[in-house]
Parts: sequence; C-alpha cells; structure tokens
Amino acid sequence: MSFRLDGKRALVTGANTGIGQAIAVGLAEAGAYVIAAGRRSCAETVDLCTKVGGTAEELTLDLADLDAAVAALPDELDILVNNAGIIRREDSVAFSEKDWDDVMDVNLKAVFLLCQRFAKNALAAGRGGRIVNIASLLSFQGGIRVPSYTASKHGVAGLTKIFANEWAGQGINVNAVAPGYIATNNTEALRTDPARNQAILDRIPAARWGDPEDIAGAVVFLCAPAAKYVTGAVLNVDGGWLAR
Repeated sequence: MSFRLDGKRALVTGANTGIGQAIAVGLAEAGAYVIAAGRRSCAETVDLCTKVGGTAEELTLDLADLDAAVAALPDELDILVNNAGIIRREDSVAFSEKDWDDVMDVNLKAVFLLCQRFAKNALAAGRGGRIVNIASLLSFQGGIRVPSYTASKHGVAGLTKIFANEWAGQGINVNAVAPGYIATNNTEALRTDPARNQAILDRIPAARWGDPEDIAGAVVFLCAPAAKYVTGAVLNVDGGWLAR
C-alpha cells in the first residue's frame, strides 16, 4: 500500500502524449483520479487510464495563456505534475527574444504560478500534497543551441528546491524528475539519424533509449506514501547518462 494513490486527485500537464501521457496512466493505475490536462485533446490518455482500471478526465489547459491556465487549476488537488514544456533551437548568437520569452513562460513561469496556486489551495484547506516537476538533463548540463530551454530547466531545479524548503514543514513535498533520452515524438529525429542515435547510445550505460513508462514509475514513487520523506530532490532517470 506504500505505493498506492487511492483517493488522491492528480493533475498532469502536457498529458496528451509521450511522457505526460505515461505519467497520467501510471498515476491512474496506482489508484489516483487523474485530470489529464493539455492544450490539445487528452481523450486518448483518458481512454488509456480507463483501460488500466483507473479513472480520469481531460481538461483544456493552454500554458501560452497563463492567466487562464492558473485560473483553470482545480482547487481540490493532492498531486500536481508539471510536465508540459517546449523547446526552440538556434545558435545562441542568433537566438531571438521571442523564442527566449516563449520557452521561459511555458517551462518556468508556468511552473512557478501553477505550484504557487496549488500550494495556496492546499495550505488554505489544511492539507498536504505532492508536486513533481519535470526537469531535464539540461538542469545539470549546458547543451548546445537551446539557451532558453537550458535556462528554464536549471530554473525548474531551483524552484523545486526553494518550494521544498518553504513547504515541507506544512506537508507539501516538492521534487523533480530529470528524464534522460526518452523515445518520444520529440526525439524521433535523433533516433532516426544513425550517427546521432549511435553516439547517444554509446554514452548511455543502460545501452538503450528510455521509455516514457520509465519516467512514470519515478513520478508515481515520488507521489506515493513510500516517498513521504523525500523532498527537494531532482531525480535523474537517464539510464546512467550523468554517471558516465
């Protein structure tokens, strides 16, 4: 029972596909009632949650409109997973201010505001909760040609720690998961490029790309009673990439 989430209400952003979808399904399978949120339809995710014996609903949440997104966050939540994110690629010397602002707003400002709203509601109701933010290997490394993404994911790690410091004593645990190279639509171009694919695999001790379900398992753990003394952590789930 230490890994069950029965009776908990969880919201996952960016839950229409990939890692977010896998997290939503994992939480549902563990017994949580899942609100699958995204700017596109999450009907497929809701169906998958039902197929594993869970319960779920979808919620339209477009983080490009932050005021509306924050206002739409349900008051009664036990778990918040900030998974939604975007990326823009360009040499740093040519990177536009718009691409900087767009990425920072979705990847960092939205995380701050949604966590803030979640905590305000939880504290006002006298209940605890769990927040899991999806960070990145670029919370630890610099990368190339993704300055706003790198800055935003470093920021996600920092927000995770300050929120943990401020809210742990009031029953809200805040952690982050930093995925490695995961087989999703976002990495299809890398996986279909023989040279890039092999270079990546050569660096990963596990010798394979991660599956979205690998991230879901880590998130379920951090939301479960088994992790009640874990807060302020940034857990890299990367097949050993950072250890190399």
